[in-house]
Amino acid sequence: MKANHIYDYVERLGELLRVDSRQAGTKHGLQPVQIEVLHYLAICNRYSDTPMAVTEYLGLTKGTVSQTLKVLEKKELLTKQLDDTDKRISHIKLSTKGKNLLNKVVPTTMFVTACEVLSDEKQSDIASSLKQLLTTLLHANDLKTFGVCSSCRYNSETEGGGYFCKLVEQPLSVDDVQLICREHESKV
Repeated sequence: MKANHIYDYVERLGELLRVDSRQAGTKHGLQPVQIEVLHYLAICNRYSDTPMAVTEYLGLTKGTVSQTLKVLEKKELLTKQLDDTDKRISHIKLSTKGKNLLNKVVPTTMFVTACEVLSDEKQSDIASSLKQLLTTLLHANDLKTFGVCSSCRYNSETEGGGYFCKLVEQPLSVDDVQLICREHESKV
């Protein structure tokens, strides 16, 4: 069965990336879960930068996320801000220090080195295949997609060339539509 072979390759890649990430994080006093949280916060939009969204995306417990966020905040790698309209919600943002550190460790040097060996065409083919595998896995198992706003059914272009989210009924910036959202629903 081909699923076994694909799984073996994906699992091995995941393990190699985890080991490399752990080594990169150790140099900066970070655990892999802390790097994962920082990475998620770097790619999510303003509707998905909450502790609950981190929990959902990474599949962790609320307690693990809470403790991880406390450590990262103490290290001044992120900041928390209360929502302007609902004070029960905290938004988490990477600090400049957090962004700079993340740029040093993600993607890892090992991964970048491997990609540089591949042609641009091969990199595009691999990216396309992995995206298709991920999309299929999410849809086949009815999981949240956490997709990029630009590919969401709620996203629409305005007459002025901007963007608007029909779900939250708010305008979106060019930057917003390039980030992932926990409310994403595929256009297809």
